[in-house]
Amino acid sequence: MFCAFRAGSLTLVVRVFCVFSAAILGAVLRPVHAQGVSAPVIVVETAKGSFAIETYPEEAPKTVAHVVDLVKRGFYDGQRVHRAVPGFVVQWGDPRSRDPALQSEWGRGDAASSGKPIDVPEITKKRTHTAGAVGIAHPGLPSRADSQIYITLDERPDLDGKYAVFGHVVDGVGVPATLQRGDVIVRMYVRP
Repeated sequence: MFCAFRAGSLTLVVRVFCVFSAAILGAVLRPVHAQGVSAPVIVVETAKGSFAIETYPEEAPKTVAHVVDLVKRGFYDGQRVHRAVPGFVVQWGDPRSRDPALQSEWGRGDAASSGKPIDVPEITKKRTHTAGAVGIAHPGLPSRADSQIYITLDERPDLDGKYAVFGHVVDGVGVPATLQRGDVIVRMYVRP
């Protein structure tokens, strides 16, 4: 881009040209940049380390928006993992898991959620249950999925078509496999 300033009457013309050129260049590059950062990344800090989840808002827009809203409200902070099956899955999202006295009820029943189901099953063939897939659990009806998040620890094609995959672990990939029932989700936040 030519933005050399010269003294005289052309100075204003050159400045306008430079501003206009920069605006056009910015408009051309902005969509490419936006595609790389438009999907929220959720960071999960646990007692055993942290990991990050890249979300898929194009495939599961309502699920991603719902979970991001819960994260921003601190819904998951202080909860405990209520399900951990080695080689299969780790799961959390029941607010009652903050109370060890209710351990026998963790993850079960209507109270094991935020109380506001997503109401839309966002199941797609594009996102499958590979190792590190992040999905949203439901009590038997996909549209009733709410706050319970799970991560598959191995490839699980048997879950495909039954649950919405809304993200994938991209940083700290080994941490979810170390989690056990009762481990604390210290906090979750959306990476700025």
